[in-house]
Amino acid sequence: MTEITAAMVKELREKSGAGMMDCKKALAETNGDMEAAIDWLRAKGIAKADKKSGRTAAEGLIGVATMGHKAVVVELNSETDFVARNDAFQDLIRGIAQVALTTDGTVDAVSAANYPATGKTVADSIKDAIATIGENMTLRRSAALEVPHGVVATYVHNAAGDGIGKLGVLVALKSEGDKAVLNSIGRQVAMHIAATNPLAIRAEEVDAAVAERERNVFIEQARESGKPEAIIEKMVDGRMRKFFEEVALLSQAFVINPDITVGAAVKEAEKEAGASIEVTGMVRLLLGEGVEKEESDFAAEVAAVAKG
Repeated sequence: MTEITAAMVKELREKSGAGMMDCKKALAETNGDMEAAIDWLRAKGIAKADKKSGRTAAEGLIGVATMGHKAVVVELNSETDFVARNDAFQDLIRGIAQVALTTDGTVDAVSAANYPATGKTVADSIKDAIATIGENMTLRRSAALEVPHGVVATYVHNAAGDGIGKLGVLVALKSEGDKAVLNSIGRQVAMHIAATNPLAIRAEEVDAAVAERERNVFIEQARESGKPEAIIEKMVDGRMRKFFEEVALLSQAFVINPDITVGAAVKEAEKEAGASIEVTGMVRLLLGEGVEKEESDFAAEVAAVAKG
């Protein structure tokens, strides 16, 4: 039996928003498995699925760049937001985004690519910037989307300047239609993705493991009602249909016009574009996503120093 420590209870409380005693019981019921404990709390109606798992630590910026039928998004992290506001740092991420356009968009490829401003690799150029600026930096993530014909639209939220900000989105539209129309609907869809963070473009593309996890939670929730298994199965099927509608891009209510879905909005745009439009890819990078912040007790640090 795994020992349930105060630190584990605290972590689960921060991740789920549930009370301390509920978190302790959830961990005890799941033998200390954090993810299973979150699902247990959700099944009991104590925690929500969309509760964020702690605050993010990484500062820095997201950069996007476009060239022809291709666009890229990169994340360059720094230790402080102060450095992220530095002109040299902002020039660096813009330059890296431009270099990324010449690669397949993976971090390894971008890091190894030549950075024209220095004549060195991107990785070595970042090391030089660290020495100059005096703060650690990391090229954490990057991605690229490309279509044979059509556009890859971009959107930057909380922009700190041209092509840089706290959140970057790419959305690929494959079409022979009018480029201005494609860019317009593409930007709107990219803004929608920034706001809703869909799990997949279509319901059938949602990760099977994620869908199975949701189904298991719904089953446990339904069993709490005490209804027969046959009824529970129908209840779960209905909830799963709703789940897919809510997490798949094309079936989501369009944030710009909630009366229609994103798929319907794209369909309407086809008339003006003069050709069919297929959404073939999307990427959404939120600065520091998934990185937990190291918290420090400033008062305790001062007290420790005072004690010598």
